[in-house]
Amino acid sequence: MTPTLVRQHLASTGGASRADLGARARDWSEIQERMLVPLYEAVYERLEVGPATRLLGLGCGSGLALLMAASRGAAVAGVEPCSPERLALARERLRPEAWGTRAGTGTRLVEQVPKDDSLAGPYTLVTAFEPIGCLAGDAEGLGELLASATPLAERGAAVALSGWGPPERCATSSVLRVATKLAEPLRGTGSWRPALRDDLEEVAQRAGLRPDGSGRVSCPFGYADLDSALKGLLSTGLFDAAIEATDRAQVDKEVTEALHPYQRRDGTVWMPNVFRYLVARVP
Repeated sequence: MTPTLVRQHLASTGGASRADLGARARDWSEIQERMLVPLYEAVYERLEVGPATRLLGLGCGSGLALLMAASRGAAVAGVEPCSPERLALARERLRPEAWGTRAGTGTRLVEQVPKDDSLAGPYTLVTAFEPIGCLAGDAEGLGELLASATPLAERGAAVALSGWGPPERCATSSVLRVATKLAEPLRGTGSWRPALRDDLEEVAQRAGLRPDGSGRVSCPFGYADLDSALKGLLSTGLFDAAIEATDRAQVDKEVTEALHPYQRRDGTVWMPNVFRYLVARVP
């Protein structure tokens, strides 16, 4: 929400001001990030995340998935290469003194994967919760991140990858097509495409990982109203190319129109989605 909730193109925001980027990061943290909570929970439950877990989160966003792992007793670290604004929110959220947070004083949150062990590996679990399989080129970006991170994991460590499910099972796909239509002059890397069945397996294979099971999780996108849905979806960065090709007002108008079929009588917006995850192992 990841793409999708994938963020490979957050840096391509044209002349967006720092204030705009900060507002969008807050929209992500307050509205959109929680949409993948069922995915986080399913992976953590399957892999029995707990006090013995040393977790490295790739594309950690504003830190919600890390916070959930820390609440299970895991030692966590995170990498957020695309959005300094989200990283700042994650650092605030994971302060040891923050109310209700069990994140340890050794929690590290950085912009890039270091070349040494300064993130306190080796890790028993590496997560990449930004779903791929929605934008052209998103798998390649994930592969590069994995190549730099897996050397910090111990042999046999689990690596959890996530992706969009089939378009026919993801109502949000119809809204994301608006981004591709509006960005037609700029088609190429970053344009919407349907998810493919083996997206995750291909990434794991190229990264030299051994697949060890998969699953599907229902992650409906639910919003209080159309305005909240618009802010949440635009916070993903998926509509940046469309805004660059047209303008923000045009994108707002067409995305809002695409959301109307999913608005319920009480004004809320509800879009059922299915996401996939793959568990692989470091050889």
